[in-house]
Amino acid sequence: MQEKIYLYYTNDLHSNFAQWPKVAEFMKTSKEKRQRNDDSYWLFDIGDHVDRVHPIAEGLMGKGNIDLLNEIGYDAVTIGNNEGITFAHEDLFHLYDEANFQVVCANLQSLDNVLPPWLKSTIQVQTKQGVKIGVIGLTAPFNDYYELLGWHVADPYEVLEKQIKTLTGSVDIIVLMSHLGINEDEEIARRFPEIDVIIGGHTHHLLRTGEQVNQAIITAAGKHCYFAGEVILTWDHQGNKLINMEAFATDISNYPENHETKALLKNLQHAANEKLNKTIITIEEPIRIGWYENTPIMEQLVEKILRETGAECAMFNAGLLLDHFPTGEITLGDIHRICPHPINPCIVELTGAELLEVVRASLTDEFMNFELKGFGFRGKVLGKMVFAGIEVQTDYHPNGKEYVDEIYYKGEPISLDKTYQVVTADSFTFGRLLPEVAKSEKKTYILPTFIRDYLADTLREYYGE
Repeated sequence: MQEKIYLYYTNDLHSNFAQWPKVAEFMKTSKEKRQRNDDSYWLFDIGDHVDRVHPIAEGLMGKGNIDLLNEIGYDAVTIGNNEGITFAHEDLFHLYDEANFQVVCANLQSLDNVLPPWLKSTIQVQTKQGVKIGVIGLTAPFNDYYELLGWHVADPYEVLEKQIKTLTGSVDIIVLMSHLGINEDEEIARRFPEIDVIIGGHTHHLLRTGEQVNQAIITAAGKHCYFAGEVILTWDHQGNKLINMEAFATDISNYPENHETKALLKNLQHAANEKLNKTIITIEEPIRIGWYENTPIMEQLVEKILRETGAECAMFNAGLLLDHFPTGEITLGDIHRICPHPINPCIVELTGAELLEVVRASLTDEFMNFELKGFGFRGKVLGKMVFAGIEVQTDYHPNGKEYVDEIYYKGEPISLDKTYQVVTADSFTFGRLLPEVAKSEKKTYILPTFIRDYLADTLREYYGE
């Protein structure tokens, strides 16, 4: 006798709630079909469902995302870095209190040794014909962030070895929910022959029909849930083994929207608006922003962050502010709309020579017009870098291009050999935008305070009564 086993999943929604009613229709329709056929099935989410770029996620501190997963009837989720490092410790501790599903993340630990009651390392489920499935969850170890928030994420490979030993002998199939990225998923498949299925995310890769690596099938459905995933396993009861594994990521762009989910989203938006409609200040003149200039509000924000963090100098890109503040009341919702990024300040140590290179790079047209995607940035272009604590003196080439002539710190030219503490957006500590910042050996992330929290304080200080 053969038995079909169905696993449905989503990954990396990033609070793209405009797409969620289509996800709901796909999942609910799939569930109804499996129930009609008396099949065994489960629904998983692989993390980064929450992204505080959306006012529902911001206003309800992620709890609305949990309601949406509950409404469809998910069975298990793992956490992504957007759940793990964009909330204060207490907020993450209680994020899943009302979850009707299992939260599985084997490598999340608390520095005070007090774990939330919802957290599981593994779970075991069983099909209607008795096939036992062990499910493990893992998340990416961004410990420079996690440890500042009172958590630690253990090495995925060490944890995986331990959990596989625990499950071996008691389950027939092992499924890994991996918020680690495609490279790690492939390496895990090579190292651990006990794992049968790896459902992935984090690096936003799309595998339309899965990828076979050794014994395991690897799958993922991209970003923002424009695709929904399905894994179909065939178990041979006579041979007591898996005889076939298939994976599909289905384009659901043309799916209808589920009406019940749309109604829930409308209610969640109303509840979030009630939280975000709190007035911060009232202004009699609009506050304008400009992505390619030093506006007063941007200069004041950079100065504020410099003072609050105690660094020696600061630099933040003007593209962080997305729109003007109109005359009248400014609410928490306005601040979130204008600065939606889940970005924190970070103090890095740079030599004078490295600082000079960073300043030069940041004033090029290529940098200012760069349309950054990811690394926490949710804007259009990076825009001009605005400085505090240092004076950047520029001149122009005959062809009209601006260049850095000299940088002054406390009235004196910077020393190329001296080390300076520079506070900037943590976005630049990743990737290759500003290599000198990314490779700095000493980075101090300022958590859990976002740039918009400093923006709110700046508005109160400079524009409040």
